[in-house]
Amino acid sequence: MTTLSVNLNKVALVRNSRNIGIPSVLEAARVCIEAGAGGITVHPRPDQRHIRPADVDALAEMLTVEFNIEGNPFAGR
Repeated sequence: MTTLSVNLNKVALVRNSRNIGIPSVLEAARVCIEAGAGGITVHPRPDQRHIRPADVDALAEMLTVEFNIEGNPFAGR
């Protein structure tokens, strides 16, 4: 069976452009999972304009579904 994995990069991009901490990447992940998503996907970038290292760590701690981390790994981690 195919399951949906929701990409949270745009949520992080909007949050980062506002500089006020909202919308929350963690809250978006929670809503997606409650709605039936089978996974969460992020695409880290070296410039951190989307998902940031702290987001990856926080998501890894809270997720009970598949966690897809695609793209550039963070140096030194």
